[in-house]
Amino acid sequence: MEEIIQFDKQLLLMLNGSDSTFLDWVVMTLTNAKTWIPLYLSLLYVVIKTNRNLREVLLILAAAGLCVLLAGTIDDEIVKPLVARWRPGHDPEIGHLVDTVDDYRGGNYGFFSAHASNTFSLALFFSLLMRQRLLTIGLVSWSLVNCWTRMYLGVHYPGDITVGLIWGALVGYFVYRLYCRLTIPAQYERRLTYIPIAVLLLSVVYAMLRSWIVYC
Repeated sequence: MEEIIQFDKQLLLMLNGSDSTFLDWVVMTLTNAKTWIPLYLSLLYVVIKTNRNLREVLLILAAAGLCVLLAGTIDDEIVKPLVARWRPGHDPEIGHLVDTVDDYRGGNYGFFSAHASNTFSLALFFSLLMRQRLLTIGLVSWSLVNCWTRMYLGVHYPGDITVGLIWGALVGYFVYRLYCRLTIPAQYERRLTYIPIAVLLLSVVYAMLRSWIVYC
């Protein structure tokens, strides 16, 4: 186990930071939950357009909320304090080696990553719900980009990310199966699912433009 922990720390130092101030600010924008609000709204729009019944819409919103509750809230409120593994920036062993952006280090404990578990649970749930390959690729990529930003910023070890992804996958699948027990999923049109994909791409463009303005 000690060898695994040491490997985890060395891998983090390889993935952490860069010499580019511009990239630093791109990552800071991408890791901010507010950046992805338009994506969430676009998914809600597709759900409303496909499910005309208010009960069905509310059921999907409740399922998404359950994903966040099980994937992120339990992690933040129970797992992190219980395991009490230092985030890299607070780790007495390697904290001085971690490259930070604007001295951002996160809270004290980081096992496991709520960014990873939250985003992947939602990505998997909506991928199973809407069953469109391009959307699935987009949402999984979105989650993985969020995971990368956490290692780049030095606030999570790769091990934190890996466990977060596994837990997020379990939560997303469990919530989807629970949803299927309560109702029959609607058929989503491919043309509607292009909307979240477009919003996702525009959000990345926004992050780059915003960071360029700050950088200049």
